[in-house]
Amino acid sequence: MLHQDRRRFLALTSSAFAGLALSACAPRATGVASAASRPSGPLVPDPEGVLDLPQGFSYRVISRLGDMMDDGFTVPDRADGMGCFDLGNGRIALVRNHELTPDKDGGGVMGPAYDTVARSLIPLPGGTTTIVLDAATLEVVGQHRSLAGTIRNCAGGITPWGSWLTCEENVSRADGRINRDHGYVFEVPAAATGLVDPVPLTAMGRFYHEAACVDPATGIVYLTEDRGDGLFYRFLPTHPGELARGGVLQAMVLDGISDTRNSSSVTMALGQPVAARWITLDNPESPDDDLRARGAAMGAALVARAEGIYMGDGELYFAATSGGAAGQGQIFRLRPRIHGPDTLELFFESTGASEYSYGDNLCISPFGDLIVCEDQYTDTVDNYLRGVTPEGHAYPFARLRLQSESAGVCFSPDGRTMFLNVYSPAMTLAITGPWPAAG
Repeated sequence: MLHQDRRRFLALTSSAFAGLALSACAPRATGVASAASRPSGPLVPDPEGVLDLPQGFSYRVISRLGDMMDDGFTVPDRADGMGCFDLGNGRIALVRNHELTPDKDGGGVMGPAYDTVARSLIPLPGGTTTIVLDAATLEVVGQHRSLAGTIRNCAGGITPWGSWLTCEENVSRADGRINRDHGYVFEVPAAATGLVDPVPLTAMGRFYHEAACVDPATGIVYLTEDRGDGLFYRFLPTHPGELARGGVLQAMVLDGISDTRNSSSVTMALGQPVAARWITLDNPESPDDDLRARGAAMGAALVARAEGIYMGDGELYFAATSGGAAGQGQIFRLRPRIHGPDTLELFFESTGASEYSYGDNLCISPFGDLIVCEDQYTDTVDNYLRGVTPEGHAYPFARLRLQSESAGVCFSPDGRTMFLNVYSPAMTLAITGPWPAAG
């Protein structure tokens, strides 16, 4: 399936990338639900104390920390970003990140790994697991480790050719405790049946990677950086669809705006598109972890902790977790243009924690709203799953009752199931109910 999707993608890119829809993993939003049909509160308290949902919705736990997998390893903790893929033959796959540092338990994984602890053969615990499901029943057909030996695999993104881009939010250098440099993106085919060959996509830069998305019209990859003074990047592959063959890394420059954070003064007005251009960054492997500083010196715009990103129909959205005058988060919309300048718009900015607080992973739902996972940084967290309408209004869709973050939100290809991770203790949930139809 992966090879067929990649060949199809490459064939289309050779003819000006015409007409390719993002079909590898998620349903395409074709319209907008009416306000009356949105799946919003009041939320019904969950007797299990995990996730409160609107009336008519329910969840089941399909995978959790410590479950034995088919390869003899156990499900690791800290489940973060995730993508859903159609494998064909009535099966779907979830490729799930685990944001683990070298001191954490990786579930006993052994085998091909990017890096190991000191000079041992023990892989670093970060990486991905893959869950294969029966598309009709949502029963688990199998699950296994699919990437090992990385650090803090935070988020990532789906590709049009059926793979998951998993991103390291860590820039550790080889120091004797670990053997290799980190801070890279890795590609994991959704159809892989075991551990993949861990190849770092070095041309995509070495920095605090958070998430990625691919524009199917061009093959360009857009990348977020989870730093308070981070930048927004794009990667122009030399050969679209074949990222390991290299390319050019660039940072976003905005017309007249050097700082989108609105923290000390409002420089980015809500709903006002600003022309964007791109500057090329040299030495993307950045041994001194200075890509953002070098880019800012060249005029690239600062972003407050850019995290989740998702490609829609001719536009993409990304969350700036701590941006805005209230410091509770922003969402930006970028509209790439083949002819004429790209534009960036501040699509949403939270006015307070009760409206929306520290949005992280996000996706576009089949009914047109954004679904955003909150990840608060307070002693006692009260994280919601927020919907955000095309008009920029936030509403609570679900409430996580555990002292953890929600992550990895994505939908099945048929749009009937929403998948969600509980970060720790790791759980993956399948949520079903009366989803609104696209309007």
